[in-house]
Amino acid sequence: MKFNPKKMSFGRHETFPLRYSWLTKAYQELIIDSAVFDAEDATVKLGVGKNMVNAIRYWAQATQIIEKTEIGYQPTLLGDFIFDENEGVDPYLEDEATIWLLHWHMASNPEQATCAYWMFNCYHKPEFTSEQAIDSLVDFVKQNSNTKPSKNTLKNDVAVALRMYSDTRPKAKQFSDEFLDTPFASIKLLSLLPDNKTYKVQVGDHEHLPIEVLAYAVASLFNATGEKALAIEDLMYGKNDYPAPGAVFCLTESAFLYKLEKLEQRKDTPFRFRETAGVRMLFRTSDVQLEPMNYLRRYYEQSSFIEAAA
Repeated sequence: MKFNPKKMSFGRHETFPLRYSWLTKAYQELIIDSAVFDAEDATVKLGVGKNMVNAIRYWAQATQIIEKTEIGYQPTLLGDFIFDENEGVDPYLEDEATIWLLHWHMASNPEQATCAYWMFNCYHKPEFTSEQAIDSLVDFVKQNSNTKPSKNTLKNDVAVALRMYSDTRPKAKQFSDEFLDTPFASIKLLSLLPDNKTYKVQVGDHEHLPIEVLAYAVASLFNATGEKALAIEDLMYGKNDYPAPGAVFCLTESAFLYKLEKLEQRKDTPFRFRETAGVRMLFRTSDVQLEPMNYLRRYYEQSSFIEAAA
């Protein structure tokens, strides 16, 4: 979760943006064969070309639904929670809350999804062109690492991120299912302005972001830092190379505070607001490790989507 300049990753998606079906495919095939991504018939099992096999593996790691272990690739607890055939809460990504959750996991994963981490935690320009973003990412890498990925590699990373997160649509003759099948576009965090070259970050209330998903992110951050209290400003904008839930979810300060206040009002919540030396802080009232997954269980148990699907 914390950015480590010695561990950055670029260009592993083979220039393919994430598609809806890929995470489900990755999980389902991995359950059957932990070596599926290295198998000679991986293209047959996953139903895609060789380069897409690598892309599917990458996006599954970037969103943290699978991980590499000593015995091969394995599903994570998050992967099981979402995609398990019998008990998975949303194996086909039909609930927008799951898209927000996967977005958090990618934007808080600087080791494997450095571009997404940088874009949502470090690059705070409200409007920008792709060229400006590329130049800024190049500078970010130069300032933080001795490794030097090519500018073309970084350019491709920015292009894929913009394609995944924006409402950009090509002209009819260029239209393909790739542009209809990108899950992160559904949460509308970026938009292309009428000049067709400037992107705008859609900072707002994001009413469709469940409080439970935000609570999951906040609790995960508390666990990662080991802190008893975090300043609201740090939760909003980040500090010490940790991701910032407010920035990752593109919330306004007022919307972020409103959601935290609603969270504080809930029964058995371990969070309380206090002011220390004029700085508003969010304190955890429990000394034990927080259980972020409890918030997700609560959301999906009461979700109208789950009830409708049952």
